[in-house]
Amino acid sequence: MRQARRWVVLLALFGSFLSVAVPAQTVSLGKEMSLVFRGFISATAFAQDQDFQFGNGQNAEWPVPPEETRDRWFGGADVRNTRLGLDFKGPKIGGDWRANATFEMDFFGGNNGTGAFAGQQPNPRLRLAYAEVTNGRTTIQMGQQWAPLWGNLPVSVTHLSFPLGWASGGLIGWRYAGLFVRQKLTGSDAPVDMDLQFAVMSGNWNGPESTTDFETAGNATLPQFELRYNVGGKITEGMTWSGYVVGHFDKKDLSGVGASEPNDEITGSAVEIGAKFQLGSVLIQGNAYSGHSIGQQFSTINQFGKIQSDGGWVQVGWDFTPNWGIYGFWGTDNPKDSDVLAAFGDTARLKNVMYAGMLRWRCGPISAGIEYLRSTLTSGFDRVKTPGQQLSLSALFTF
Repeated sequence: MRQARRWVVLLALFGSFLSVAVPAQTVSLGKEMSLVFRGFISATAFAQDQDFQFGNGQNAEWPVPPEETRDRWFGGADVRNTRLGLDFKGPKIGGDWRANATFEMDFFGGNNGTGAFAGQQPNPRLRLAYAEVTNGRTTIQMGQQWAPLWGNLPVSVTHLSFPLGWASGGLIGWRYAGLFVRQKLTGSDAPVDMDLQFAVMSGNWNGPESTTDFETAGNATLPQFELRYNVGGKITEGMTWSGYVVGHFDKKDLSGVGASEPNDEITGSAVEIGAKFQLGSVLIQGNAYSGHSIGQQFSTINQFGKIQSDGGWVQVGWDFTPNWGIYGFWGTDNPKDSDVLAAFGDTARLKNVMYAGMLRWRCGPISAGIEYLRSTLTSGFDRVKTPGQQLSLSALFTF
């Protein structure tokens, strides 16, 4: 009955969107208040020659060893990227300050059961949920939001909720409950825009002897701290640039409250830099990071432990007509071999390298793309290489 009520509510939300939001996405809720429906419908047909983590289809990132040697190719279809977001623009609460709120979900929350028809019934998953107050220059948010480490994102029609290179090709970052502050440093007429982002967030850890309890919101970590500096501007008409640098610090208490064991603390730290250049119809973007013990931020090929890791990615795209574009991606995540082998032995993931190419057609809110992905994972004491390939055809309608 509870499951039925949940789907009734979701159907009502989508029904409201279809009847109200398509002609005009903003719904007025009274004086100085409005609600914006946004999101996209995503569909992918794919073929692969290897199982992938975090799953096959739209969330494939790196191949799962051992390498298949016969009857390798299989296919499927995926709609779990589909997303709905609600942005509430609230009233003024004094002076120039205004209260707002955001809610966002997709359908990567698992499937409704494990039977023959479960694949066609993906469950909703909470992504973002936060309230904010802002005066235009200072914005304060409380709730679940992306960590400042979540920077530039590769362009793709297939890999949206799980972008190219996430935990597998140098793209890191995760969303947490916490306090997030953004402060503009320059005026609206400045030739270069600058701002600072600061976040104090809860954490999570899944390492040996961790006390994290996900069911009761218990946590092994002290707050995570991040500070990010953003800068950007316009080169000439139609040409822009941006860059950022982020610092991260956290500490994990593995033995929990009421206990003190030798070596029961792990300190996590990271530095990340990123840049993006939009040069007319050409896009060049990427980022690089170096960190220690930050598996909770999707680094280290998703391995938790006292591990040093480095990674980075770059993407180049060219829209050679108003509707057609071609994009190429390369990324790598490279934990320190001795650290990972000491923690995980022969199952250690030592390095992953990802290549991807996409031909995209786009017209207004509709996009379609053919995408090829290849990841090669190196693992274990013998440094065995496991390659995996995916070919996908995706369609996307954004509202």
